Amino acid sequence: MARKTDGKDKDKDRESVGGFIKTLMLALILAMLFRSFLYEPFHIPSGSMEDTLLIGDYIFISKFSYGYSRYSFPFSLPLFKGRVMRSAPERGDIVVFRPPTHPRTNYIKRLIGLPGDTIQMKGGVLHINGSAIPKNAAGNFAVKQGDTVTDILRFEETLPEGKTYQVLDMGETTMDDTGVYTVPDGHYFMMGDNRDNSQDSRYSDAIGFIPEENLVGRAEMIFVSFGEGLKVWNPLSWGHLFRSGRFCKDLST
Repeated sequence: MARKTDGKDKDKDRESVGGFIKTLMLALILAMLFRSFLYEPFHIPSGSMEDTLLIGDYIFISKFSYGYSRYSFPFSLPLFKGRVMRSAPERGDIVVFRPPTHPRTNYIKRLIGLPGDTIQMKGGVLHINGSAIPKNAAGNFAVKQGDTVTDILRFEETLPEGKTYQVLDMGETTMDDTGVYTVPDGHYFMMGDNRDNSQDSRYSDAIGFIPEENLVGRAEMIFVSFGEGLKVWNPLSWGHLFRSGRFCKDLST
């Protein structure tokens, strides 16, 4: 025989549902605040920053490193202009930004040019303010495309401030020699580490100079990385694709 539900039971059910909704809303608000003001996760979908960042890397960027703009928040709501709590980025930072030509799309590149700098490529060598940036051989980087593996030359560059990182060079390309780019005030010049496979500030019509307001955050860490073929819904595929050497890899130095 079914038990008759009285008014008290109904009130308890309402309280349980109400409590769950409140908890869910609080969790969503806290997650949004964390994502907007502290750290935001990003997935690397392309090879433009190889071999610093690989396809399948999952990274955290810090939202507070450069202060906050409309692009720091979900939906890029135009709540204010410029940046608040501003802090200037440094040359060599790996930066997530929104190019003026694609303001709804996140790009990630290395910051090469500061306001007032001149940037030029000569014979595949980066020049900043008229001086060549040291470019030393650092072995090869293997790129797999289907069943084919291609070795690409890898070089080490050292910026004027002393920051060192590696770039890839596939050989002679049309962007090995460019005109001089003069970075306007309040803007930055971005380049991919995979120099011959990166659409960046060298392409004036596509990306161009990046306004300070369009900076989203600084890449801090690779928190996990998986090779090609990962199926998120199939945990059995995770193990053999997990790149243990990239787990919690620091990107800020």
